[in-house]
Amino acid sequence: EPIQGVGGFITPPTEYFQIVSEIVHHYGGLLIIDEVQTAFGRTGNYWFAIQHSGVIPDVITMAKGIANGMPLSATATTKDIAASTVGAGLTISTFGGNPVSTAAALGTLEEMKRKYGPARSAEMGNLLRTGLESLQEKYEIIGEVRGRGLMQGVELVTDRSTKEPAPKHTNALLETTRQVGLLIGKGGLYGNSLRIAPALTAKEEHIDEALEKLDYAFG
Repeated sequence: EPIQGVGGFITPPTEYFQIVSEIVHHYGGLLIIDEVQTAFGRTGNYWFAIQHSGVIPDVITMAKGIANGMPLSATATTKDIAASTVGAGLTISTFGGNPVSTAAALGTLEEMKRKYGPARSAEMGNLLRTGLESLQEKYEIIGEVRGRGLMQGVELVTDRSTKEPAPKHTNALLETTRQVGLLIGKGGLYGNSLRIAPALTAKEEHIDEALEKLDYAFG
């Protein structure tokens, strides 16, 4: 994953995948990138998160955002790799090519291109990131803010110097945000990272409202 999803929105430095790509290809492997959570503009500026690294993978898997909730996934690869699967029984799928889901995907992608593309995700993501960093300055429990675009992670710790995870505080915070109408996911190895991923249609007032409710919950 270009940004780890359930892992807590861990965001590697730009050069990480450049190094990984060199190592994988040096040993004759294929670079397979999982964009199930990150694709279709969520991370801002590009349609796929791996593009931030300037790397062209051999295979990309994608789903979720492709059809706005309708069940659909897709795999993109090179002509040579695709040709190698023909006749090997690797393209069989009971629900492959579902016409309702593919129609939903076409409509979703057209709407994204028209109004809710990567540039807008970057703009709204910058607002969200700025607000989260302001909260970090205000509350010691926020050890790190990370992510790209509308995919931001907030790691909660009991001590910034030791980075001791704060899973109990995280659970309590999420209960408070739920009570005030703000639903946030969590992740990370210790369950102490907030996973904040607003809808791509989120407006500035939605971002502001979410930040206000987070401020209330932290307080």
